[in-house]
Amino acid sequence: MKTAVKHARKEKPLNLKHYVNWFEIPAYNFERAVAFYNAIYSITMETTNINGYSMGFFPAKNGIGGAVVCGEGCIPNTTGPLLYLNGGKDLDAVLSKIEGAGGRIIMPKTLINEAVGYFALFMDTEGNRLALHSKS
Repeated sequence: MKTAVKHARKEKPLNLKHYVNWFEIPAYNFERAVAFYNAIYSITMETTNINGYSMGFFPAKNGIGGAVVCGEGCIPNTTGPLLYLNGGKDLDAVLSKIEGAGGRIIMPKTLINEAVGYFALFMDTEGNRLALHSKS
């Protein structure tokens, strides 16, 4: 008996500029989490409450935006997908503020390769494992 092989229709790629368009970092203690990110990035997050969720927005005029979020189902973790935050021109500027703001560095600035740049891993005040990336 012969089996018919179906040929999948080749679809055009989406050709997206970015594969991430929004991110949310969960928090147990909203004020502490917002203070942490304000401190390490030297920013002031705009905050609001939407449908029972507290949200602190990373300022983003162009590019990918995101927020710290506290509410039902927002559970910080160390085992989920790893989010790489922008470390700017040199991630040492942000990395150097992490411990002073209450976080913990779990992998120091490490060279990936000359073409890609550097990364570092840290834990925020809420128990989330995150990364920083920069070209230098």
